[in-house]
Amino acid sequence: MNCKPLILCTFVAVAVCLLHVGNALPAISRYTHKRFDSMGGIDFIQVCLNNCVQCKTMLGDYFQGQTCALSCLKFKGKAIPDCEDIASIAPFLNALE
Repeated sequence: MNCKPLILCTFVAVAVCLLHVGNALPAISRYTHKRFDSMGGIDFIQVCLNNCVQCKTMLGDYFQGQTCALSCLKFKGKAIPDCEDIASIAPFLNALE
C-alpha cells in the first residue's frame, strides 16, 4: 500500500488550515474582557491582531505571526506591535539559516 498520496493530502490540508488561522483569531478574541476603549471605541485586540498580520505580510518567514497573535490575546492588546519599530517586534523575529 502506497502512503505517499495520503501523506501529501494530509500535508496540504494542514497547510490550508494554517493559512486560515489569521481569520480565526479575531473570532477567538471576541470573548475576552475589556478589549474596548469605551471613550474612543477602539478595539485594541483587533488592532494588535491586524498589526501582526501586517508584519507577517511585510516580513514573511522572519516574523512569527502566530506567536504575535497569541500575545495579543494573552495581554489583551496592551502591547501593539509596530512593524517599523524593531523594539516592538523583536520578540517575534527569527533568523533564517
